Amino acid sequence: MANDRTCLVLLHAFPVSSVMYGEVADALSDGVDLVLPEFRGFGGTEAPDEPPSLDVYADDVAAVLDRLGVERAVVGGCSMGGYVTMAFCRRHPERVAGLLLVDTKAASDTEAAAAGRERLAATVLADDSVGVLLGDVFPSLLGETTLAERPAVVDLVRSWVAAARPESVAWAQRAMAGRPDSLETLSRMDVPALVVLGEEDRLASLADAEAMMQALPQGALSLLPSAGHLSAIETPDAFSETVLSWLGEASLIDG
Repeated sequence: MANDRTCLVLLHAFPVSSVMYGEVADALSDGVDLVLPEFRGFGGTEAPDEPPSLDVYADDVAAVLDRLGVERAVVGGCSMGGYVTMAFCRRHPERVAGLLLVDTKAASDTEAAAAGRERLAATVLADDSVGVLLGDVFPSLLGETTLAERPAVVDLVRSWVAAARPESVAWAQRAMAGRPDSLETLSRMDVPALVVLGEEDRLASLADAEAMMQALPQGALSLLPSAGHLSAIETPDAFSETVLSWLGEASLIDG
């Protein structure tokens, strides 16, 4: 990779893959060396053999940076990718040059939420199908504007969800259910940090976003109109412009 360019690692959401950044990759690559890791179990890969923990994914990200010869990077992610970003901060804080937390939250699951994840995990394994995701998860991934006005995006995301593997879905659900609260971790990350939230997000709230921003010593918040939980897919131009503008203002890239 180019030694004089900032490396930006973007981690994908559940239950899709790094393909979710296809619409923003070209624009972002104009300013940074973009790295789009695939979590094991997604994008056609095999699920991990280890007990479910987001730490496994975080260490995989560190291994990717090792292979690329990158010591420090701006690390970010959407939804589950944000959870893994926070796990990366706990395990590899010295490697973080900046943070990008997109449509995610720092709070751990409530008991009810964790129980819901376990029910979903058990269901996909028992059915050997991810059909339950299409009924229970898919509708909440996209904002009202996208559902009403962007049929191509709706069909594309539905196809990605349908392609997920049951064993990978179950592993990731159990890993997310076991994640700790990360607000204290964020409070120790004194690096440029941006929290991005789609204004129509039904899974991560404005309160969640504000809590992360306030915990971060250098936190900033940007809201994206007409976007839901997958803002990089729903409003790719606004997402790219927001990220590149922040990278420039934070002196993480020339701009």
